[in-house]
Amino acid sequence: MKKKIVLSICLFAICANGIWAEDHVMAATKKAETREVPATLNLSLTEAQDYAVETNRSLKNASLAVQKAYAQRWQTIASMLPSADLSWSFTSMMGYKMDFGGMSIPMNDNGTLGITAAVGINGQAIVGALLNNVAIDMQKLNLQQSEDNLRANIKTSYASVLVLENVVKLLESSLANIERMAEMTQRSVDVGAAEQTTADLIKVRANTLKNNINANLRSTQLAMNALKVLLDVPAETELVLTSTLEDFLSAEAVLALLGNDFVLENNLNYQLLEKNVDLAKKHVHMAGWAYGPTVALAYQYSDKHYFGKEAGLNMTPPNAISLNISMPLWSSGKRAAGVVEKKIALEEARNTFAETANNLGIQNEQLRYNLQNGYETYMNEKDNMDVTQRVFESTTNKFNQGAASNLDLVNASNDLITAQSSYVQAVLTLVNAQVELEKFLNL
Repeated sequence: MKKKIVLSICLFAICANGIWAEDHVMAATKKAETREVPATLNLSLTEAQDYAVETNRSLKNASLAVQKAYAQRWQTIASMLPSADLSWSFTSMMGYKMDFGGMSIPMNDNGTLGITAAVGINGQAIVGALLNNVAIDMQKLNLQQSEDNLRANIKTSYASVLVLENVVKLLESSLANIERMAEMTQRSVDVGAAEQTTADLIKVRANTLKNNINANLRSTQLAMNALKVLLDVPAETELVLTSTLEDFLSAEAVLALLGNDFVLENNLNYQLLEKNVDLAKKHVHMAGWAYGPTVALAYQYSDKHYFGKEAGLNMTPPNAISLNISMPLWSSGKRAAGVVEKKIALEEARNTFAETANNLGIQNEQLRYNLQNGYETYMNEKDNMDVTQRVFESTTNKFNQGAASNLDLVNASNDLITAQSSYVQAVLTLVNAQVELEKFLNL
C-alpha cells in the first residue's frame, strides 16, 4: 500500500510539472500566432499603433522574454522544493548455478524498487529566487519600453508618409503654376514681347519640378513600405491612412502635451536603472551567501525481491533518512574577491542611477523647449508659405496685365518653392518633437 501511495505521488509530480511547462509554452505560442491580413487596411494613427502592438514580431519577442523570465524563476524555486526519483531494476541469472566444491547452488532472479526523495537549500538559492523577481520586473519594463518605442516609430513613420504626400501636392501645385507661366511666356515670345531664353528657363524649371515630384513619389512609397514593416503586413497590402497631417499639428494637441507634468518615477529609464540597483544589491547578498551552509535532507525507500527461493542475506534497510550540512571553510580568497566585485558593481549602478536621475530633469526641459520652438517655427514657416503663395498669385496677375516681368514671375515661383520646402521641414521637426516628449513622459 505504501509503495502505491509513493508511486502515485511521484507520477502526479511528473504530470504536474509537464502540464505547467506545456501551459506556459502554449501561452507563449498563442501570442506568436499571426492574423490574416486583409487586402486593404484603413488605419488611423491610433489604429495603426494598436495594430502594430498586436502583430510586430520584435514586440512579440519582448513579450516572450517576460514568459521566459517567469520560467527561469520557477526553475529556481523548483530547485529548492522536494524532488523524487523512481528506480526499478531486474536481473536475470539465466539459470546459472554456482558450484561450491561439487555442491551446486542456483542463483535466483531478483528485482529492486527504489524511491528517493530529497530537498536541499542554501542562502544563494533563496537570493536567486529574489533575483528572478527583479529580472521579471525588468523584462516587463523592457516590454513596455519596446511598446512605447514601437508606437513612437509608428507615429513618426505615419507622419512621414503624410508629409511626403503633402510635399507631392505642393510640388504639383508649383508645377501647375510653372506650366501656366510657361504657356504665358511662350505666348509673349510668339508676339515678340519676350525672349525665347526666358521661356526655355521656365521649361527647365518645370522639368526640374517633374523630377522632384517623381523622386518624392518614390520616397512616399518607401516610407509606406517602412510603415508596412512596422505593422508586419505584406508588401501587396494597400494601406489607407485615415488620419490627416492637421491632426499632428493642432495647437490644442501641442498645448495638451506640454500640460503633462514630468514625474521622475514614471520614466521608464529611471525605473530600469532603479531595478538595476536592486539587482546589484541582491548580487552582493548572493556573493555573501557563498560563506553560508548548504542543508540537504533525503529519504530513500528500497524493496528488493528475489524471484524464486530467497537465498543469502539482504542487508539493505527498506527506509533511510539522511541529513547533510556542509559549510565552506577556505577558498584562497575567491569568495572574498567575489563579494568585493559585486559591491563595486553596486556602487557603479548607484552612480549611474543618480547621474541619470539628475539628467532626466534637464532632458525634460530640453524636450519641452524643442516642442515649443518646433511649433513656433512651424507656425512661422506656414505663414511664410501663405505669404509667398499670395505674392506669387499677385505677381502672376501683374504679369498677365503686363505690370510684371518674366524675371519677377520666376523669382516669385522660386520663393514659393523655397517656402514650401521650409514648411515641410518644420512639420517634420514638430512631429519628431512631439514623439520624443510623449515617449519621455511615458504617454
